[in-house]
Amino acid sequence: MRAWGWILYGVLAAIGLAGFFLRFATGHQLAGYGSYVPWGLWVAAYIYFIGLSAGAFLLSALVYVFGVRRLEPIAPLALVVALASLLMALITIWFDLGHLERFYYVYLRPNFRSMMAWMVWLYTAYGLLLLSELYFALRRHLPRYADRRGVTGLLARLLTGGRKTPFTQEEIHRDEGILRVLGTIGVPLAIAFHGGVGALFGTVVAQDLWHSPIYPILFLTGALLSGGALMTAVYVFFWPRKDGQWKELSLLLGRVVLGLILFDLLLEWAEYSIPMWYGVGSEFKALWNTLFGPFWYVYWVFHILLGVVVPVLLLLWGVRGRLGAIGLASFLVAVTFLAIRLNLVIPSLVHPKLEGLVHAYHDHRLTFVYFPTWFEWSVVVFSVVLGFTVTYVLVRILPVIEGRLLKEVA
Repeated sequence: MRAWGWILYGVLAAIGLAGFFLRFATGHQLAGYGSYVPWGLWVAAYIYFIGLSAGAFLLSALVYVFGVRRLEPIAPLALVVALASLLMALITIWFDLGHLERFYYVYLRPNFRSMMAWMVWLYTAYGLLLLSELYFALRRHLPRYADRRGVTGLLARLLTGGRKTPFTQEEIHRDEGILRVLGTIGVPLAIAFHGGVGALFGTVVAQDLWHSPIYPILFLTGALLSGGALMTAVYVFFWPRKDGQWKELSLLLGRVVLGLILFDLLLEWAEYSIPMWYGVGSEFKALWNTLFGPFWYVYWVFHILLGVVVPVLLLLWGVRGRLGAIGLASFLVAVTFLAIRLNLVIPSLVHPKLEGLVHAYHDHRLTFVYFPTWFEWSVVVFSVVLGFTVTYVLVRILPVIEGRLLKEVA
């Protein structure tokens, strides 16, 4: 990584660590949410990160389950990104808990009627599956590093039992079979936990904006789009070998991202146009407030302009051979997708359900006005820095890129 990259990383790490320590020192006191708006930026970021993980995993499943060999070079990297994104999501929602130390209660005191408990169990199974897939995807390359010193050599000896002889074709074929089985289990699991997040919102009858049968589908397409765009941006900008295969695969990924943007936009048109068609009702007012209220720019500038219009134009230009345009468009889509998650979580909560409630009680925590504080943003930055660090370290110490370490390919 270049010097400016390390400087940016250091600045973000300092901001993130400040948020981390303030979270433990002050609890929720510095956050902008309260009793009327109990969910804010952290819940939106959690949904966003878990979508990135599901999207990256489903990209790897195209290789290990459906045999799309053109995507094979990035499949192990997709598993690493999926694992890091899962960690980002869980650490972010963990900070949102009132009692951080009680997180394990969901295992020791299970409530089988709780949708949130089922989500935690699905995430646990998904995390274990990601680790297993990564192990079987990489272990064929580890014997060549068994004699090395350092972390790479230590991991190679631990994960292969000290083996130094190369894997035979029969053993590699057996590992590919195991990967196919794990991926086959993982596809419905990823659909279940991310569609389940959509169902978690969709089943809340008291929130008009969330109570929609289309939410599980929207969450899945959103995961494919944001996760696919993230993997495309990472591949175009950071893949160490810029050869013909890189160009061909970048063009393919660019076309996929373009198609997913248009499909996701079609579903979003249905999400907004149907409830707003007759211009009446509480759902209409909430959606109108999302589009033309005080935070209109989140939808029109960050989502529509920077997350749809500009990326589509860049991708139409990029598929003609401008790979930098594909990378930039995918980066914009991946980053600005957080605006969609913010517009999903917050507008419904800041819209009072009982007329006059806003004037009934008076306290600084009893307000329907919400804007994320710098403290909330710093905690999200901590999660992002943590995810980047995990990804970078794994790529440095394990043969993730074409069966070799990053420094051997660069």
